[in-house]
Amino acid sequence: MDLKELEKRLRAMEDLEAIKQLQYEYMSCLDNLRFSKALELFTDDAEVEVRNSGVMKGRENYSKIYLGILAGRKERHDGHLASQPVITIDGDKATGHWTVYMFFSVPAIEWVQGRNDCEYVKENGKWKISKLKFTRTLASKPELYP
Repeated sequence: MDLKELEKRLRAMEDLEAIKQLQYEYMSCLDNLRFSKALELFTDDAEVEVRNSGVMKGRENYSKIYLGILAGRKERHDGHLASQPVITIDGDKATGHWTVYMFFSVPAIEWVQGRNDCEYVKENGKWKISKLKFTRTLASKPELYP
């Protein structure tokens, strides 16, 4: 294996880790009610679809989910866990999906399982989310699913 091949493999490993860290930071923002910070993790023209929200394209539209709906749920305390990433990188673009668990502690302990289907793009050397679709797949109570 030559130096060029090693550099390519190292870049792929660094990109994979950067995408994982991006997704973990996104989950951390949701956990800590830092919705404005979460918006910084997306491209300006990203597409976001959370459960039954419909596709929201562009920062002005998808910010309504985070700064409107999610930020308005002050009575609830959520925890998020993203696991089992499957990520494919192709240059400065990538796709991936994650199993997501959400835990709610108020008014009662409940949970939701779902899937984040994502697309990523590297802008100015930094990975960002360009598409995110969250779909619920299972829940502790029937009314929480789908």
